[in-house]
Amino acid sequence: MANEIERRRTFAIISHPDAGKTTLTEKFLLFGGQIQVAGAVKSNKIRKTATSDWMDIEKQRGISVSTSVMEFDYKDYKVNILDTPGHQDFAEDTYRTLTAVDSAIIVVDSAKGVETQTRKLMSVCRMRNTPVIIFINKMDREGRDPFDLLDELEDELEIKVRPLSWPINQGVKFKGVYNIYENKLDLFTPDKQRVTEKVEVDINSEELDKHVGEQDAGKLREDLELVEGVYPEFNVEDYRKGMVAPVFFGSALNNFGVQELLNCFVEIAPSPRPTKAVERIVEPEEKKFTGFIFKITANIDPNHRSCIAFCKVCSGKFERNKPYLHVRMGKTVRFSSPTQFMAQRKSTIEEAYPGDIVGLPDNGIFKIGDTLTDGEQLHFRGLPSFSPEMFKYIENDDPMKSKQLNKGIDQLMDEGVAQMFINQFNGRKIIGTVGQLQFEVIQYRLENEYNAKCRWEPVHLYKACWIESDDEEELENFKKRKYQYMAKDKDGRDVFLADSGYVLSMAQEDFKNIKFHFTSEF
Repeated sequence: MANEIERRRTFAIISHPDAGKTTLTEKFLLFGGQIQVAGAVKSNKIRKTATSDWMDIEKQRGISVSTSVMEFDYKDYKVNILDTPGHQDFAEDTYRTLTAVDSAIIVVDSAKGVETQTRKLMSVCRMRNTPVIIFINKMDREGRDPFDLLDELEDELEIKVRPLSWPINQGVKFKGVYNIYENKLDLFTPDKQRVTEKVEVDINSEELDKHVGEQDAGKLREDLELVEGVYPEFNVEDYRKGMVAPVFFGSALNNFGVQELLNCFVEIAPSPRPTKAVERIVEPEEKKFTGFIFKITANIDPNHRSCIAFCKVCSGKFERNKPYLHVRMGKTVRFSSPTQFMAQRKSTIEEAYPGDIVGLPDNGIFKIGDTLTDGEQLHFRGLPSFSPEMFKYIENDDPMKSKQLNKGIDQLMDEGVAQMFINQFNGRKIIGTVGQLQFEVIQYRLENEYNAKCRWEPVHLYKACWIESDDEEELENFKKRKYQYMAKDKDGRDVFLADSGYVLSMAQEDFKNIKFHFTSEF
């Protein structure tokens, strides 16, 4: 058991849109032997699309809209990788994914540096002390000076950095990277599909001049001297505590520096860590199984309108067909076909260990944040839904298909893609999302996966907040006064839909005994 836990590495790849997350994931899968040819996110020549972008809408747009889960073996390690959407409209999916991983790799574009979404995601990592490794991508294009980038990373992400590889030139003159961690020179010829050899060379020998030319060799020696002088020696423990971030340079598209990153990552990244539950801290080595649901995906297989709930194993061993307690419902459940994933391709498994992500068939019994145990009453926290910022009425566009539409909306809401509120005044359904793109995704998926058509109608709202109070009388009074703006969420809780910031702050002033919550977890 200890050996199985020790060899697990579960991490998320996060970044701003277009920095190259999905491309990096593809290269990892190539090294892990899971795919023979790396797919492209946007390409006319390579007919294979990226493995982790399997929804139709992802292939058309060239962006990821949902976190994909993939696992592969590399050397002696079992790697679980979660490729997350970078687009801010799907940020909630990414925040939730970060609760299920032990570490993260942040991808930064060498020309653009740190961007808004990267900052937000890093703050989530800081809140949870998640260790991060930074990969500076696209070195084969003209970009910024590596030292300037490192300074920006320290300022913007509020974390100390330590380069473990160093680029030799960049853009058209890019000749490869010097691997500080292994003291090797990696010379590359651009090739999107295959990997070329490495050269072992002493940094002070003339051989280096032969490989990269005198000028670049001289510059490399100077740079490395500066790196050793400015940055403290790399300490694995500091990295695991989330105090320092190792930095690698490369180009995911051309396979530069990706294997160095992977080799170093599997060695230094933490194996599964203890998980905090409301009742106590759960250690991975415990005998009894515990796990929580952090994501639900509808229609991984369009032929069977089924949902899959993703369960992160926190402790003990998960076994197929064994009865487990579903804590929220107080029921015992068994799973005859638990699966492990390679994006959309899945295979049934017999057992899983801490750190693994298991797909459980879900016929509507799961919600995000549910806990499964061997019988113990445990509750894992830290999976909030945020208050949405955009709202629209959803209306049925094809009266013959209302059953399909309702089923589709229910399943997509369980995924946590968006939130649905039912207005108590007129009974209409309101969908709230974090970004505009979500509405398009919902409409597209309803039509393509559920054969139902919807149309959106405008509704002017500022914010949705969950309300509760110990003072029953004041709560009733509030609901009467704000009757037109009261709604219920899908769990039947009271939600106040404020139509402006002024109305919200007045309500907070007038009703002192009512608590207004902006996340669903309270």
